[in-house]
Parts: sequence; structure tokens; C-alpha cells
Amino acid sequence: MKLYGASGHGKVIIRILEDMGLSISKIYDDRAPFKILNYDVSKYDGSENENFIVSVGNNKTRKKIVEKLKNASFTKAIHPTAIIDKTVKIGEGTVVMPGVVVNVDVQIGKHCIINTTASIDHECQLADYVHISPNATLSGNVTVGEGTHIGSGAVVIPGIKIGKWATIGAGAVIIKDVPDGVTVVGNPGRIIKK
Repeated sequence: MKLYGASGHGKVIIRILEDMGLSISKIYDDRAPFKILNYDVSKYDGSENENFIVSVGNNKTRKKIVEKLKNASFTKAIHPTAIIDKTVKIGEGTVVMPGVVVNVDVQIGKHCIINTTASIDHECQLADYVHISPNATLSGNVTVGEGTHIGSGAVVIPGIKIGKWATIGAGAVIIKDVPDGVTVVGNPGRIIKK
């Protein structure tokens, strides 16, 4: 297993892989060389291209790195304490943190982050590069567009559609659809930036 990205988010993924009983052969970061959790970190030289996870929390940066690794194959990491229904589909490169619950018929795209204790209920659809932050709750049948970040503790009521590359602030309560590229905060959620 190889990681690209060695910051705080990378540390969490290292621990997930260790808890899964998987070994980490290389960790790459553009700021290398240094160590992270007793692993050596080096700069990517393009020679390896199998079993990557891009361990970067920022959605736009993660997408750029995935595109840079265009010939790479990606895997996923799912913490053993996550509860995931057998009908759930999870794309390559996606990471599921401890305590997550994902219910029936959910589809999660590629290179997503489902962070600690997030809850995703039935029939939700998450596009690629989505980040669901710690303790966020998506009620049933929610759609989240590419690159959107749902902040910590946010709640999205059933049937809501959230556009691409939007930001939902921490603790926001989303009771109506959200267009592409906006920032929404508060209870009820209101657009503060377009």
C-alpha cells in the first residue's frame, strides 16, 4: 500500500491501514524528506503506480494529485469499526474512518473521505472527491455533487440535492437544495458566498 500525502489526514489513514492489518510500503509527499509516525516520507519519482491512496484532506488538492498519478491504481481503506451495509458501493481511493455508519443502497464515489462517526443513511449518492466531515449526518436519499465538503456536525434532511464543489459549514442544517459552488452556513442553512 502506498500513500501520497503525509500530514494530519495521512496520519489517520496510516492508522486505519494498520488497524486493517495492511502494510504500507511507501509514503510520498511533495515536502519530503521527513518522517511521519516512524515512516520515512519521500518525494514521488513516478516509478510506482499500484495500490495508492491519496491521503490529502483538501478535495481540490486530492483531485490534482489523482490526475498527476494518471497511470496509478487506487485502493480503498475502511476502518474495521465502520458499519457498512452489504449493498453499499464504494469507489476506489475512498477512505472510511472509525465509527462511520453507511446504510442500505448508498453509492459513494471515488477518492471520497467519510470522516469519523459520520452517518450516511439509505439511498444517498455521493459523487467523486466528496468529504463528509466528522459527525455529519446525511438523512435518506441525499445527493452530493463532486468535490463538495460537508462540515463537521452538519445535518442534511432527506431528499436534498447538493451541487458540485459546494461547502456546507460546520453545524449547518440543510433543509433545501444547494446549488454548485456556494458556501452555506447556519440553521437553517443560508448561502453566504457564491
